Amino acid sequence: MIFPFDMKHVPNVLTVARIAITPLLLFLLFSDTFMGYVWALILFVLGAISDYFDGVLARKYGVGTRFGKYLDPLADKILVLGTFVSLVFILPDLVPVWAVGLIAVRDISVTALRSWLKRQGGELKTSRAAKVKTTVQLTYLILTLTLLAASKLPGLFGETVGSVLASDIMFWLLMGVTVVTVVTGVMYFAEIKRDTNDAGP
Repeated sequence: MIFPFDMKHVPNVLTVARIAITPLLLFLLFSDTFMGYVWALILFVLGAISDYFDGVLARKYGVGTRFGKYLDPLADKILVLGTFVSLVFILPDLVPVWAVGLIAVRDISVTALRSWLKRQGGELKTSRAAKVKTTVQLTYLILTLTLLAASKLPGLFGETVGSVLASDIMFWLLMGVTVVTVVTGVMYFAEIKRDTNDAGP
């Protein structure tokens, strides 16, 4: 079945756009202004939405490509890890380097595992637990970016939001995100090891 050019390539365009907006998003985050944070939040939410819709469109219209299957998870990592790394510098007391390092190691390791399996003729399907991990990460980042923007508002409201942003609550939320991220990564490698053992010599 022949699809119009725009429909056939929309999923990949959305994926590439997600990568393209990341540098602008990071630049806006480092502006340390209310409008900079607001636009960074908008771009991040749009990136998260595009992650959902490129997969939906590819499945619905049967226009998925090998290029798209490889690039889509990579685009997610660039957007999410780029934002996490920026927060290390913007909120060093709230977002420690070691936590983001663990998140990055997990995500990069799973991406490398997926690429290795493809070269071997296999496939690493996204697990339900990994989808939960993605939801947890995106929710945390959207919440943090929202609080960053709101903390720049003048008066008591901005000061109150700033105190919430610097509270132990946000730190422990990040710890929860880190644990979920690492555990789902371990689950991937444990599954591969189990499948390898089941296959025998």
